[in-house]
Amino acid sequence: MKEKLKEADQIDADEVIMSKEKAIQRGLTSTVTFPTGNIAPEGAVIKSTSIDSSRLDEHQVYYHKGEAKVFTSEASAIEAIKTQQIEKDDIMVLTGCGPLGTGMEETYQVTSALKHLSYGKYVTLITDARFSGVSTGACIGHVGPEGLADGPIGKLQDGDLIEVRIDAKNLEGSINFIGSSEQEVSPVEGADILASRERNADIKPSDKLPDDTRLWAALQKVSGGTWKGSVYDVDRIIEVLEAGEKVLEKEKEVHTSH
Repeated sequence: MKEKLKEADQIDADEVIMSKEKAIQRGLTSTVTFPTGNIAPEGAVIKSTSIDSSRLDEHQVYYHKGEAKVFTSEASAIEAIKTQQIEKDDIMVLTGCGPLGTGMEETYQVTSALKHLSYGKYVTLITDARFSGVSTGACIGHVGPEGLADGPIGKLQDGDLIEVRIDAKNLEGSINFIGSSEQEVSPVEGADILASRERNADIKPSDKLPDDTRLWAALQKVSGGTWKGSVYDVDRIIEVLEAGEKVLEKEKEVHTSH
């Protein structure tokens, strides 16, 4: 097949899909980084090689500290971009759009719109929504736990100060809530503040979610979520169901006695 490809299109297959040794020789690196922090205790994903090179320092590190602008749907985030509510150096937070909120819907419109802004490379996006390989820029997705699973990302508010650090060379990163511009706190203190907050009242599952998707998402949540391997822990699911049945039985007994 390699010979046929070379003959038909003058393409050397080994120059497209390289061996590990050849890739290192060419200076290529792994493409993704999995940042963690008090916003993403169970992790997140960013295609770090897609960050504009001009936004990396001499050590190949992307750093952005700024105030959050929070959105609870892809449509509202797109509207903010179209109406120029998103400005240079903003940090966009899109929450409530993970499996429990939208299934496994790909959130591409936001990243695509940012790509075409003249200052898009100066904007960071943090979301519990899903990305595919076409997303580019400083776009951190798949944040876990998701907002609707009581994840910290679902407790962020407009004006919160967020610190993002992505080491595109060593493939390490962090995303943390660190208080406000008036009073910064440590990531540990930030985690305590987020834990004490209520979830954003505006996030909710999409009205268009099919029943089978809702059931799938609920089972994933009980099993530990997508960051625990996206597998069904049958014993855990049965345990939760039985515990719920016991609670209902007790409530029924109390109601009957009254």
